[in-house]
Amino acid sequence: MDLLSNLPGLIGILFKNPVIFILVFPILIFSLVIHEVAHGWVAYMMGDITAKWLGRLTLNPLKHLDLFGTIALLFFGFGWARPVPVNYLNFRDLRKGIFFVSIAGVAANFLFAFLALFVSRLTISYDAGLLHQALGIIAYINILLAAFNIIPIPPLDGSKVLMSFLPNDLRYSMERIEPYGMFIILGLLYIGLLNPVIRFFQSVIITLIKIFLP
Repeated sequence: MDLLSNLPGLIGILFKNPVIFILVFPILIFSLVIHEVAHGWVAYMMGDITAKWLGRLTLNPLKHLDLFGTIALLFFGFGWARPVPVNYLNFRDLRKGIFFVSIAGVAANFLFAFLALFVSRLTISYDAGLLHQALGIIAYINILLAAFNIIPIPPLDGSKVLMSFLPNDLRYSMERIEPYGMFIILGLLYIGLLNPVIRFFQSVIITLIKIFLP
């Protein structure tokens, strides 16, 4: 059991504290879902109806979950859902559309983490250790999801945020990398080069949260 409880990600929590796992796992699945719905909803507001037309503006996890992204969430503490399809050509303003749609998922995870910490702060005077532990895990993983997705490597959201500021030729060059991006990301994670980048963005996000929740 000691070996099992030392497993990484949510799998370790499952063997260490099954009650916490039962409380946290559905909400963390919702974190992946709300990330993608936020992309689709903002795209819809910017003039693109693709996500709505395909039925992706829903909180039904079956419409969004990706098998490998969910496994990654279980074993590594971060994961991904199936990307919501977006047609940039439908945006009323291309650059603003790319920027706001790309940042929407990160913003959703940021707000979810903030909400978890806010509820924890409100209930701190109560004897709710299990609740606070669950809220802490939810906040941590949503911060991690936001920090991971803001990395400017295609197909992560940070790359598209960067693209919104780039001239067309550089934007097209980054778009050509996208089919190979996840292999690059997994390779960089495997050799540990992305760890300090993720920690940096985590610290930035935590600093921002502390501004609003000192």
